[in-house]
Amino acid sequence: MCLGNICRSPLAEAIFIDKIVRKNLKEHFEVDSCGTSNYHIGDIADHRTIATALKNGIKIDHTVRQFVTDDLDSFDYIVAMDRSNHQNILRLSETGNHEQKVILMRSFDPHAKGEEVPDPYYGIERNFQEVYEILDRSMDNFLLHIEETVFRKVR
Repeated sequence: MCLGNICRSPLAEAIFIDKIVRKNLKEHFEVDSCGTSNYHIGDIADHRTIATALKNGIKIDHTVRQFVTDDLDSFDYIVAMDRSNHQNILRLSETGNHEQKVILMRSFDPHAKGEEVPDPYYGIERNFQEVYEILDRSMDNFLLHIEETVFRKVR
């Protein structure tokens, strides 16, 4: 999740889908991205996000939606791109029982554990590529975490 759901989160969604498809795990996941704001509802991802994804062999098929409180119960993991959105998500939790599932994306980044994914919106092409690289390596470790914790329990 990010603020507007046009740059970081749709790119993260597309990268994750690509990874689970390559591992033949797609049937085990429901993957979606959304924003905490209502700025771009119904739009597609930012053209620079789409171009960066395509440059890296990833296709984005995404329509912007806003986060709703039902998402807190519908998803096992809610991954925020930055602390501001992390806090905005937690504020919507009426019970306060969702803290364990709302995590920062870069909690899984071996290069900068716990840092924020920078918003490339006001940046240049290079900034979008940097975000792609952050998300790609973070998603590798996030998927590994799921495989080691969730799938191990099921097997």
